[in-house]
Amino acid sequence: MRADRLVATLLLMQARGRVTAAEIAEELEVSVATARRDLEALSAAGVPVYSQMGRGGGWSLIGGARTDLSGLNESEARALFLLAGPSAKAVPELKSALRKLVRALPQTFRDDAQAAADAVVIDPARWGAHDPTRPEMVSRLQRAVVERHKVRLDYDRKGEKTQRLVDPWGLVDKDGTWYLIAGTDRGKRTFRVDRILDALVTDETAHRPSDFDLSEAWGEVVGAMEQRRAATSATALIAEHLLPVLRNQQGRHCVVDGPVEDGRIRVSITAPTPRMIAQQLAGWGTEIEVLGPQSVCDQLAVLGTELVDRYRT
Repeated sequence: MRADRLVATLLLMQARGRVTAAEIAEELEVSVATARRDLEALSAAGVPVYSQMGRGGGWSLIGGARTDLSGLNESEARALFLLAGPSAKAVPELKSALRKLVRALPQTFRDDAQAAADAVVIDPARWGAHDPTRPEMVSRLQRAVVERHKVRLDYDRKGEKTQRLVDPWGLVDKDGTWYLIAGTDRGKRTFRVDRILDALVTDETAHRPSDFDLSEAWGEVVGAMEQRRAATSATALIAEHLLPVLRNQQGRHCVVDGPVEDGRIRVSITAPTPRMIAQQLAGWGTEIEVLGPQSVCDQLAVLGTELVDRYRT
């Protein structure tokens, strides 16, 4: 039973005073039987609704009772939690408001509203250029997270197609690149959405640990990634006026390592391998002088030889 449909039913009763199951079914495009079950669910959850039989009868809120969700339509109620959730991590006032709004919901569908608020984390830190278009796959996975359905993924793992049945726990937008954090038979795993070839949302109920926190889980992913990216460190000298450009390019992987010497600054640059550091610095030509380690200097020499061989003519 969908939380947004129950919210919409409640709002219709507030707006019209009295409604029939047939009117709700027509408005929300569901069957009359489904509309009747939703009304009974609201009553069972403690919402003050009652039915009146006979001509002119229908369902009403006792004493004109109202909820703090007045004014929201069926899609806005879900969208509010989906959009506000990520920002609430950074804005204490919004987090407090969101918590109060969740409490205004009937107990039956508070969990779904909270799941919507916790379904996405926005991480604005850059890892490179990105396509700002939001993939359709993200919306599909987001619905699976909120509605707690297992997903069968066809995934491209280093050129090899694999299939996984996962419990989707949350999505993260890392500077335009989306990641799915999910539970698998091997524990918690992270999947790049642009490597998901297909995703089939099943009818099986997904399990999400009660103590799972999406922000903390993503922090662990970032920490592990940063460790891998910092496996190799090189020391270099660069002109002081070019340092802002290099730091913008390398981000947190460029650290000032010493004072100005003859107009140049000593910096440390990290990457997973010597070859990757050489690739990142080769385009700077003689603007950067790499002091070591020798493995990075050797890779720069290899790159130089490769370029000369290709473009000699």
